[in-house]
Amino acid sequence: MELLDAVSRRRMVRRFDPQRPVPLETITRLVRLAQHAPSAGHTQGWDVLALVEPADRARFWEVSRERDDGPSSAWLRGVSAAPVLLLMLSDRTAYLDRYAEPDKGWTDRSLDRWPVPYWDTDTAMAAMVVLLGAVDAGLGGLFFGVPGPRHEAVKAAYAVPPDRRVVGVIALGHEAQRVRSPSLRRGRRPLGDVLHLGRFGESATAPSDG
Repeated sequence: MELLDAVSRRRMVRRFDPQRPVPLETITRLVRLAQHAPSAGHTQGWDVLALVEPADRARFWEVSRERDDGPSSAWLRGVSAAPVLLLMLSDRTAYLDRYAEPDKGWTDRSLDRWPVPYWDTDTAMAAMVVLLGAVDAGLGGLFFGVPGPRHEAVKAAYAVPPDRRVVGVIALGHEAQRVRSPSLRRGRRPLGDVLHLGRFGESATAPSDG
C-alpha cells in the first residue's frame, strides 16, 4: 500500500470484532516498524506494553475506567472488544541520560532544556507509525488516552516502572462496525488557515491547476 493511501484511509475505529484475533507476528511487525519513527538523539525512549490475553485486557478496563461511564458506555463496549491493546510508554530518564552524554553535553539534566517533552513527542510519533502500519495490515486502530486519575493504577497493575508515562493506548483489531464520530462534522480546516508562508498570518493558497 502506498503511504498516501494509508494516510487517507486511516480512521479511528470504535467498534471491534472480538472474534477475529490479531496474530502476535503482526503486533511484532508493527512495533518493529514503529522503531523507524523519529527519535531525538536516537534515544528511542519509549516502550510498548502489549495486552493480548483476555485477562490482561479485562484488568486494563477495570483499573483505567472511571466509575461513572455515563455516555461513554457505548464507546467502552465497542473498544473493549479489541483483541489487542498497546500501551505506549515514554521514558523521560532515557532522554536526560542520552543528552548528558559527551556528544550532547547537557550534564545539568535540567528540564528547562526541554520546553517540549520529546519523550512524549517521540512516543506519539511511534504510535502514529503503528496506526498507519495497521491500515497496511488490514486492521483498524484507535489511539486514546487514560484518564489522568487512573494513570498510576494502570501502571501499578502491570508493574510499569514509576519513571514511565502512559502517553496513550492503541486498540487494534478488525473493524466490526463503522461509527462516524460526531466531531467530524467540524470538517477540516482550510489549508489557508493551516499553512503560513514567511510569517504567521500570511496564508498560502493552492497553485492553480491551469
